[in-house]
Amino acid sequence: MLIKAMQVGFIGTNCYILTDETTMKSAVIDPGGDSNMILNYLEDNKMECVAILLTHGHMDHTMGVSGVQNETGAPVYIHQKDWAPPGTRSMGYPFVPSGECRFYDEGDVVMIGTLPVQVLYTPGHTPGGVTLICKDAMFAGDTLFKDSCGRVDLDGGDDRAMLASLKRLAELPGDFEVYPGHMDPTTLAAERRFNPYVRAALSGITSFYGDGEN
Repeated sequence: MLIKAMQVGFIGTNCYILTDETTMKSAVIDPGGDSNMILNYLEDNKMECVAILLTHGHMDHTMGVSGVQNETGAPVYIHQKDWAPPGTRSMGYPFVPSGECRFYDEGDVVMIGTLPVQVLYTPGHTPGGVTLICKDAMFAGDTLFKDSCGRVDLDGGDDRAMLASLKRLAELPGDFEVYPGHMDPTTLAAERRFNPYVRAALSGITSFYGDGEN
């Protein structure tokens, strides 16, 4: 399993290229822009993009979708709650797939060559946020960051759902390399120990704003 991280788009969102070394089939995770840079990397390394996997539908994670899909023909996977049909807007951010779009949800598995990518439904930052797990790698999107978590004050954000998602991830058995949508990679073990939001979730806190507010 190969994982290539690159910063793309107008705020340097983390895009990941996950590749099965035995087949050289790849998934592009969260192409937030700079599709030519992504495509050049695939071509230079003789990798075949067979899927575009989105952790959520915000613009900074999706602006490169059309460019990658137009060139590779790979289907786009996204949770239905974060999808908007062409010509419409979702949560104030555009997402317009240029070709085939498939919906995935909790428990689904997408095969990238011989690599199974498991889908966990982790809303909070957006209604349709997902976390993707492949072996010991966790692609957390804007759910879990190093020492932090995704914003819940944007349209569609939900602090209670975020805390439940953080708790769910922290309670997974074992350790994972965590590849977030922004900032540096981390490990799940480190986040269990040091991340104040994860620690709050594990302690039983269910809202950032107190029991009387949502």
